[in-house]
Amino acid sequence: MTERVTATTTPYTIGRPPFRPGDEADFGGKFTEQPGDLNRPDPLSCSAQDTVDHAVGLVRVLDDNGIASGEWDPKLDAQTLIQGLEYMMRLRIFDDRMIKMQRTGKLSFYMRSFGEEAIAIAQTMALETQDWVFPSYRQPGAQFVRGRDMVSMICHCIGNTEDNVKGRQMPVHYTWKEGRFISISSPVGTQFSQAVGVAMASAYKGDDEVCISWLGDGTSAQGDYHYALNFASTFKPPVILNVVNNQWAISTHANLATGGRTFAERGLAYDIPSIRVDGNDFLALYSVTKWARDRGAAGLGATHIEVYTYRAGGHSSSDDPSAYRPKEEFKCWPGGDPIARLKDHLIKNEMWDEERDAALAQKIDDEVMTSYRAACEFGDLASGPYPPASTIFTEVYETVPWHIQEQREELGK
Repeated sequence: MTERVTATTTPYTIGRPPFRPGDEADFGGKFTEQPGDLNRPDPLSCSAQDTVDHAVGLVRVLDDNGIASGEWDPKLDAQTLIQGLEYMMRLRIFDDRMIKMQRTGKLSFYMRSFGEEAIAIAQTMALETQDWVFPSYRQPGAQFVRGRDMVSMICHCIGNTEDNVKGRQMPVHYTWKEGRFISISSPVGTQFSQAVGVAMASAYKGDDEVCISWLGDGTSAQGDYHYALNFASTFKPPVILNVVNNQWAISTHANLATGGRTFAERGLAYDIPSIRVDGNDFLALYSVTKWARDRGAAGLGATHIEVYTYRAGGHSSSDDPSAYRPKEEFKCWPGGDPIARLKDHLIKNEMWDEERDAALAQKIDDEVMTSYRAACEFGDLASGPYPPASTIFTEVYETVPWHIQEQREELGK
Protein backbone atom coordinates (compact mmCIF):
# COMPACT_ATOMS: atom_id res chain seq x y z
CA MET A 1 0.00 0.00 0.00
CA THR A 2 1.38 3.39 -1.02
CA GLU A 3 1.82 5.84 1.82
CA ARG A 4 -0.01 9.11 1.29
CA VAL A 5 2.32 12.11 1.34
CA THR A 6 0.84 15.11 3.13
CA ALA A 7 2.02 18.62 3.84
CA THR A 8 2.85 17.55 7.37
CA THR A 9 5.21 14.81 6.23
CA THR A 10 6.81 16.50 3.19
CA PRO A 11 6.65 20.32 3.02
CA TYR A 12 5.48 21.59 -0.34
CA THR A 13 8.37 23.81 -1.49
CA ILE A 14 8.34 23.47 -5.27
CA GLY A 15 8.70 26.90 -6.84
CA ARG A 16 8.98 28.71 -3.52
CA PRO A 17 11.26 31.75 -3.88
CA PRO A 18 14.27 32.03 -1.56
CA PHE A 19 12.90 35.22 0.00
CA ARG A 20 9.45 36.63 0.59
CA PRO A 21 8.28 40.17 1.44
CA GLY A 22 9.51 41.00 4.92
CA ASP A 23 12.53 38.67 4.65
CA GLU A 24 16.07 39.97 4.52
CA ALA A 25 17.49 38.95 1.15
CA ASP A 26 20.93 37.37 1.11
CA PHE A 27 22.38 35.82 -2.07
CA GLY A 28 25.48 34.65 -0.25
CA GLY A 29 27.74 37.59 -0.93
CA LYS A 30 29.95 37.95 -3.99
CA PHE A 31 30.14 35.46 -6.84
CA THR A 32 32.57 32.66 -6.16
CA GLU A 33 33.28 32.37 -9.89
CA GLN A 34 36.11 34.61 -11.04
CA PRO A 35 37.42 35.93 -14.37
CA GLY A 36 39.90 33.43 -15.70
CA ASP A 37 38.14 30.39 -14.27
CA LEU A 38 36.87 29.36 -17.70
CA ASN A 39 38.85 29.11 -20.92
CA ARG A 40 37.71 30.55 -24.22
CA PRO A 41 37.40 27.60 -26.63
CA ASP A 42 38.11 28.06 -30.32
CA PRO A 43 34.69 29.07 -31.70
CA LEU A 44 35.42 27.34 -35.00
CA SER A 45 36.06 23.93 -33.50
CA CYS A 46 34.06 23.97 -30.27
CA SER A 47 31.55 21.20 -29.58
CA ALA A 48 28.79 21.10 -27.00
CA GLN A 49 30.93 18.75 -24.90
CA ASP A 50 33.66 21.40 -24.79
CA THR A 51 31.28 23.75 -22.96
CA VAL A 52 30.13 21.52 -20.11
CA ASP A 53 32.09 23.57 -17.58
CA HIS A 54 30.88 26.81 -19.20
CA ALA A 55 27.25 25.75 -18.80
CA VAL A 56 27.56 25.25 -15.04
CA GLY A 57 30.16 27.94 -14.34
CA LEU A 58 29.93 31.66 -15.01
CA VAL A 59 31.88 33.58 -17.63
CA ARG A 60 33.10 36.84 -16.13
CA VAL A 61 35.59 39.44 -17.33
CA LEU A 62 35.16 42.23 -14.77
CA ASP A 63 35.97 41.28 -11.19
CA ASP A 64 34.44 42.91 -8.11
CA ASN A 65 37.08 45.67 -8.26
CA GLY A 66 36.38 46.62 -11.87
CA ILE A 67 39.50 44.95 -13.28
CA ALA A 68 39.22 43.03 -16.56
CA SER A 69 41.13 39.78 -17.00
CA GLY A 70 40.99 36.26 -18.38
CA GLU A 71 40.75 34.72 -21.84
CA TRP A 72 37.27 36.15 -22.38
CA ASP A 73 38.45 39.77 -22.10
CA PRO A 74 37.56 41.28 -25.52
CA LYS A 75 40.10 44.09 -24.95
CA LEU A 76 37.80 46.76 -26.34
CA ASP A 77 39.17 50.25 -26.92
CA ALA A 78 38.12 53.26 -24.86
CA GLN A 79 35.82 54.64 -27.55
CA THR A 80 33.80 51.42 -27.75
CA LEU A 81 33.52 51.11 -23.97
CA ILE A 82 32.41 54.72 -23.55
CA GLN A 83 29.87 54.24 -26.33
CA GLY A 84 28.52 51.20 -24.51
CA LEU A 85 28.26 53.17 -21.27
CA GLU A 86 26.42 55.97 -23.08
CA TYR A 87 23.90 53.54 -24.58
CA MET A 88 23.22 51.99 -21.17
CA MET A 89 22.82 55.39 -19.52
CA ARG A 90 20.53 56.45 -22.34
CA LEU A 91 18.30 53.43 -21.83
CA ARG A 92 18.06 53.85 -18.07
CA ILE A 93 17.32 57.57 -18.23
CA PHE A 94 14.83 57.02 -21.05
CA ASP A 95 13.11 54.29 -19.03
CA ASP A 96 12.97 56.44 -15.90
CA ARG A 97 11.36 59.32 -17.76
CA MET A 98 8.88 57.08 -19.58
CA ILE A 99 7.74 55.34 -16.40
CA LYS A 100 7.15 58.77 -14.85
CA MET A 101 5.08 59.68 -17.90
CA GLN A 102 3.07 56.51 -17.42
CA ARG A 103 2.48 57.26 -13.75
CA THR A 104 1.15 60.70 -14.63
CA GLY A 105 -1.22 59.38 -17.30
CA LYS A 106 0.80 60.41 -20.36
CA LEU A 107 1.49 56.82 -21.41
CA SER A 108 -0.85 53.87 -20.99
CA PHE A 109 1.74 51.20 -20.21
CA TYR A 110 5.48 50.79 -19.89
CA MET A 111 8.18 48.19 -19.18
CA ARG A 112 11.67 49.06 -17.94
CA SER A 113 14.98 47.28 -18.42
CA PHE A 114 16.23 48.38 -14.98
CA GLY A 115 19.25 46.28 -14.02
CA GLU A 116 19.42 44.56 -17.41
CA GLU A 117 20.68 47.40 -19.58
CA ALA A 118 23.93 45.66 -20.52
CA ILE A 119 22.24 42.67 -22.09
CA ALA A 120 20.77 43.95 -25.35
CA ILE A 121 23.31 46.74 -25.67
CA ALA A 122 26.52 44.75 -25.23
CA GLN A 123 25.16 41.85 -27.23
CA THR A 124 23.89 43.96 -30.13
CA MET A 125 27.19 45.87 -30.24
CA ALA A 126 28.91 42.50 -30.73
CA LEU A 127 26.82 41.76 -33.83
CA GLU A 128 26.98 43.02 -37.40
CA THR A 129 24.42 45.50 -38.72
CA GLN A 130 22.90 42.91 -41.07
CA ASP A 131 22.08 40.53 -38.20
CA TRP A 132 18.47 40.08 -37.13
CA VAL A 133 17.27 41.00 -33.62
CA PHE A 134 14.31 39.06 -32.18
CA PRO A 135 13.81 40.83 -28.83
CA SER A 136 11.86 40.19 -25.69
CA TYR A 137 10.47 42.99 -23.50
CA ARG A 138 13.78 44.20 -22.10
CA GLN A 139 15.88 44.60 -25.22
CA PRO A 140 14.75 48.02 -26.49
CA GLY A 141 18.33 49.20 -26.02
CA ALA A 142 19.26 47.32 -29.21
CA GLN A 143 17.47 50.10 -31.08
CA PHE A 144 19.81 52.72 -29.64
CA VAL A 145 22.76 50.65 -30.85
CA ARG A 146 21.22 50.44 -34.32
CA GLY A 147 20.55 54.19 -34.36
CA ARG A 148 16.79 54.54 -33.96
CA ASP A 149 15.52 58.03 -33.28
CA MET A 150 14.18 58.56 -29.75
CA VAL A 151 11.21 60.57 -31.05
CA SER A 152 10.15 57.58 -33.15
CA MET A 153 10.28 55.28 -30.12
CA ILE A 154 8.16 57.65 -28.03
CA CYS A 155 5.62 58.09 -30.83
CA HIS A 156 5.15 54.33 -30.76
CA CYS A 157 4.67 54.31 -26.98
CA ILE A 158 2.04 57.04 -27.27
CA GLY A 159 0.36 55.46 -30.28
CA ASN A 160 -0.01 58.74 -32.17
CA THR A 161 -0.13 59.42 -35.92
CA GLU A 162 3.64 58.86 -36.27
CA ASP A 163 3.59 55.47 -34.55
CA ASN A 164 5.31 53.26 -37.12
CA VAL A 165 2.94 50.39 -36.31
CA LYS A 166 -0.12 52.67 -36.25
CA GLY A 167 -1.37 51.70 -32.81
CA ARG A 168 -1.51 47.98 -33.62
CA GLN A 169 0.95 46.96 -30.92
CA MET A 170 1.13 47.56 -27.18
CA PRO A 171 3.41 50.38 -25.99
CA VAL A 172 7.08 49.21 -25.80
CA HIS A 173 6.27 46.36 -28.19
CA TYR A 174 8.55 48.03 -30.67
CA THR A 175 9.31 46.98 -34.20
CA TRP A 176 11.74 48.69 -36.52
CA LYS A 177 12.30 47.32 -40.00
CA GLU A 178 15.25 49.56 -40.83
CA GLY A 179 17.18 48.28 -37.83
CA ARG A 180 16.22 44.63 -38.40
CA PHE A 181 14.49 44.76 -35.02
CA ILE A 182 11.59 42.31 -35.23
CA SER A 183 8.29 43.10 -33.51
CA ILE A 184 8.19 42.20 -29.83
CA SER A 185 5.58 39.57 -29.04
CA SER A 186 3.58 39.29 -25.81
CA PRO A 187 3.92 35.47 -25.85
CA VAL A 188 7.68 35.92 -25.93
CA GLY A 189 8.51 32.26 -26.54
CA THR A 190 7.49 32.58 -30.19
CA GLN A 191 10.57 34.73 -30.82
CA PHE A 192 12.89 31.73 -30.42
CA SER A 193 11.18 29.64 -33.09
CA GLN A 194 10.96 32.59 -35.46
CA ALA A 195 14.62 33.47 -34.95
CA VAL A 196 15.60 29.88 -35.76
CA GLY A 197 13.40 29.94 -38.86
CA VAL A 198 14.89 33.17 -40.21
CA ALA A 199 18.39 31.86 -39.46
CA MET A 200 17.59 28.70 -41.42
CA ALA A 201 16.42 30.84 -44.35
CA SER A 202 19.58 32.98 -44.20
CA ALA A 203 21.75 29.88 -44.27
CA TYR A 204 19.77 28.44 -47.17
CA LYS A 205 20.27 31.65 -49.17
CA GLY A 206 23.95 31.85 -48.27
CA ASP A 207 23.58 35.28 -46.63
CA ASP A 208 26.03 36.49 -44.00
CA GLU A 209 23.34 36.96 -41.36
CA VAL A 210 23.05 35.74 -37.80
CA CYS A 211 19.87 35.90 -35.70
CA ILE A 212 19.77 36.62 -31.98
CA SER A 213 16.84 36.22 -29.63
CA TRP A 214 16.02 36.40 -25.94
CA LEU A 215 13.36 34.99 -23.66
CA GLY A 216 13.03 34.88 -19.89
CA ASP A 217 13.55 32.09 -17.39
CA GLY A 218 9.80 31.66 -17.02
CA THR A 219 9.19 31.37 -20.76
CA SER A 220 11.88 28.69 -21.02
CA ALA A 221 9.38 26.34 -19.34
CA GLN A 222 7.14 26.56 -22.41
CA GLY A 223 7.12 24.42 -25.50
CA ASP A 224 8.33 27.14 -27.90
CA TYR A 225 11.72 27.08 -26.20
CA HIS A 226 12.18 23.36 -26.78
CA TYR A 227 10.85 23.46 -30.33
CA ALA A 228 13.43 26.09 -31.18
CA LEU A 229 16.31 24.19 -29.59
CA ASN A 230 15.32 21.02 -31.39
CA PHE A 231 15.31 22.73 -34.79
CA ALA A 232 18.53 24.57 -33.95
CA SER A 233 20.17 21.27 -33.02
CA THR A 234 18.98 19.50 -36.16
CA PHE A 235 19.49 22.16 -38.83
CA LYS A 236 22.39 24.08 -37.23
CA PRO A 237 21.34 27.57 -38.34
CA PRO A 238 23.32 30.71 -37.41
CA VAL A 239 21.35 31.71 -34.32
CA ILE A 240 22.13 32.86 -30.77
CA LEU A 241 19.49 31.81 -28.24
CA ASN A 242 19.59 33.63 -24.89
CA VAL A 243 17.69 32.64 -21.77
CA VAL A 244 17.70 35.74 -19.58
CA ASN A 245 17.62 34.32 -16.07
CA ASN A 246 16.67 37.48 -14.19
CA GLN A 247 15.30 35.43 -11.28
CA TRP A 248 11.64 36.30 -11.87
CA ALA A 249 8.90 35.73 -14.41
CA ILE A 250 5.92 38.03 -13.87
CA SER A 251 5.62 36.99 -10.22
CA THR A 252 7.02 33.47 -10.03
CA HIS A 253 10.60 32.64 -9.17
CA ALA A 254 13.04 31.10 -11.65
CA ASN A 255 13.11 27.86 -9.67
CA LEU A 256 9.59 27.13 -10.91
CA ALA A 257 10.89 26.99 -14.50
CA THR A 258 13.61 24.37 -14.08
CA GLY A 259 14.68 21.72 -11.63
CA GLY A 260 18.21 21.67 -13.00
CA ARG A 261 21.31 23.44 -11.73
CA THR A 262 21.43 26.05 -14.51
CA PHE A 263 19.37 27.04 -17.51
CA ALA A 264 22.46 26.86 -19.71
CA GLU A 265 22.83 23.11 -19.13
CA ARG A 266 19.60 22.45 -20.99
CA GLY A 267 21.26 23.28 -24.28
CA LEU A 268 23.81 20.48 -23.85
CA ALA A 269 21.06 17.88 -24.17
CA TYR A 270 20.39 19.27 -27.65
CA ASP A 271 24.11 19.06 -28.51
CA ILE A 272 24.37 22.86 -28.67
CA PRO A 273 27.38 24.65 -27.15
CA SER A 274 26.03 26.35 -24.02
CA ILE A 275 27.49 29.11 -21.90
CA ARG A 276 26.39 30.80 -18.68
CA VAL A 277 27.49 34.44 -18.52
CA ASP A 278 27.35 37.26 -15.97
CA GLY A 279 24.55 39.41 -17.37
CA ASN A 280 25.71 42.55 -15.56
CA ASP A 281 29.23 42.35 -16.99
CA PHE A 282 29.29 44.36 -20.23
CA LEU A 283 32.63 42.93 -21.34
CA ALA A 284 31.67 39.31 -20.72
CA LEU A 285 28.38 39.70 -22.58
CA TYR A 286 30.11 41.33 -25.54
CA SER A 287 32.80 38.65 -25.67
CA VAL A 288 30.48 35.63 -25.41
CA THR A 289 28.12 37.07 -28.05
CA LYS A 290 30.98 37.84 -30.44
CA TRP A 291 32.20 34.25 -29.94
CA ALA A 292 28.72 32.91 -30.72
CA ARG A 293 28.41 35.18 -33.75
CA ASP A 294 31.70 33.88 -35.14
CA ARG A 295 30.46 30.30 -34.79
CA GLY A 296 27.16 31.04 -36.49
CA ALA A 297 28.71 32.99 -39.35
CA ALA A 298 31.13 30.12 -39.99
CA GLY A 299 28.21 27.72 -40.49
CA LEU A 300 28.74 25.87 -37.21
CA GLY A 301 25.24 26.38 -35.87
CA ALA A 302 23.58 27.72 -32.77
CA THR A 303 24.87 28.84 -29.40
CA HIS A 304 22.73 28.63 -26.27
CA ILE A 305 23.43 31.24 -23.57
CA GLU A 306 22.10 31.72 -20.06
CA VAL A 307 22.36 35.40 -19.15
CA TYR A 308 22.55 35.40 -15.36
CA THR A 309 21.13 38.67 -14.03
CA TYR A 310 18.45 40.23 -11.84
CA ARG A 311 15.29 42.13 -12.75
CA ALA A 312 15.71 45.14 -10.47
CA GLY A 313 12.34 46.70 -11.26
CA GLY A 314 8.81 45.42 -11.62
CA HIS A 315 7.74 43.24 -14.52
CA SER A 316 5.85 46.19 -15.96
CA SER A 317 4.07 49.37 -14.91
CA SER A 318 1.15 47.11 -13.91
CA ASP A 319 3.25 45.07 -11.48
CA ASP A 320 4.02 45.61 -7.80
CA PRO A 321 7.05 43.40 -7.02
CA SER A 322 6.84 44.20 -3.30
CA ALA A 323 3.90 41.79 -3.21
CA TYR A 324 6.14 38.79 -3.87
CA ARG A 325 9.75 39.70 -3.00
CA PRO A 326 11.63 41.91 -0.52
CA LYS A 327 11.57 45.55 -1.56
CA GLU A 328 15.35 45.99 -1.56
CA GLU A 329 16.25 42.54 -2.81
CA PHE A 330 17.95 43.79 -5.97
CA LYS A 331 20.53 45.71 -3.92
CA CYS A 332 21.89 42.38 -2.66
CA TRP A 333 22.46 40.91 -6.11
CA PRO A 334 26.12 39.79 -6.37
CA GLY A 335 26.32 40.99 -9.98
CA GLY A 336 25.82 44.59 -8.93
CA ASP A 337 24.67 47.31 -11.31
CA PRO A 338 25.81 46.90 -14.95
CA ILE A 339 26.16 50.64 -15.55
CA ALA A 340 28.11 51.23 -12.35
CA ARG A 341 30.42 48.31 -13.10
CA LEU A 342 31.40 49.54 -16.55
CA LYS A 343 31.70 53.11 -15.29
CA ASP A 344 34.01 52.00 -12.46
CA HIS A 345 36.13 50.04 -14.93
CA LEU A 346 36.50 53.09 -17.17
CA ILE A 347 37.38 55.39 -14.26
CA LYS A 348 39.89 52.89 -12.89
CA ASN A 349 41.60 52.85 -16.29
CA GLU A 350 41.51 56.66 -16.54
CA MET A 351 39.16 56.61 -19.53
CA TRP A 352 36.30 58.37 -17.73
CA ASP A 353 35.56 60.56 -14.72
CA GLU A 354 32.63 61.63 -12.54
CA GLU A 355 32.40 65.09 -14.10
CA ARG A 356 32.00 63.72 -17.63
CA ASP A 357 29.55 61.14 -16.33
CA ALA A 358 27.31 63.76 -14.73
CA ALA A 359 27.44 65.95 -17.84
CA LEU A 360 26.46 63.02 -20.06
CA ALA A 361 23.55 62.08 -17.79
CA GLN A 362 22.21 65.65 -17.93
CA LYS A 363 22.63 65.80 -21.70
CA ILE A 364 20.69 62.53 -22.15
CA ASP A 365 17.91 63.62 -19.81
CA ASP A 366 17.52 66.88 -21.75
CA GLU A 367 17.40 64.90 -24.98
CA VAL A 368 14.66 62.62 -23.63
CA MET A 369 12.48 65.53 -22.57
CA THR A 370 13.03 67.35 -25.86
CA SER A 371 12.17 64.16 -27.75
CA TYR A 372 8.98 63.67 -25.72
CA ARG A 373 7.79 67.19 -26.53
CA ALA A 374 8.62 66.64 -30.20
CA ALA A 375 6.70 63.35 -30.21
CA CYS A 376 3.63 64.99 -28.69
CA GLU A 377 3.46 67.34 -31.67
CA PHE A 378 2.15 64.30 -33.58
CA GLY A 379 -0.45 63.54 -30.90
CA ASP A 380 -0.61 62.78 -27.19
CA LEU A 381 -2.36 60.04 -25.26
CA ALA A 382 -5.13 62.24 -23.88
CA SER A 383 -6.34 63.96 -27.03
CA GLY A 384 -4.63 62.37 -30.01
CA PRO A 385 -4.67 62.54 -32.97
CA TYR A 386 -4.37 58.80 -33.34
CA PRO A 387 -3.86 56.62 -36.42
CA PRO A 388 -7.11 56.52 -38.44
CA ALA A 389 -9.41 53.50 -38.19
CA SER A 390 -8.70 52.66 -41.82
CA THR A 391 -5.24 51.44 -40.86
CA ILE A 392 -6.74 48.19 -39.54
CA PHE A 393 -7.13 47.20 -43.21
CA THR A 394 -3.67 48.23 -44.47
CA GLU A 395 -0.23 46.61 -44.54
CA VAL A 396 -1.59 43.10 -43.97
CA TYR A 397 -2.40 41.74 -47.44
CA GLU A 398 -0.54 42.36 -50.66
CA THR A 399 -3.86 41.94 -52.46
CA VAL A 400 -6.84 42.83 -50.27
CA PRO A 401 -9.40 39.96 -50.18
CA TRP A 402 -12.91 40.82 -51.28
CA HIS A 403 -14.48 40.35 -47.84
CA ILE A 404 -11.92 42.68 -46.22
CA GLN A 405 -12.58 45.27 -48.92
CA GLU A 406 -16.33 45.01 -48.20
CA GLN A 407 -15.70 45.62 -44.48
CA ARG A 408 -13.57 48.66 -45.28
CA GLU A 409 -16.30 50.07 -47.50
CA GLU A 410 -18.84 49.53 -44.74
CA LEU A 411 -16.61 51.52 -42.42
CA GLY A 412 -16.57 54.26 -45.03
CA LYS A 413 -12.78 54.39 -45.17
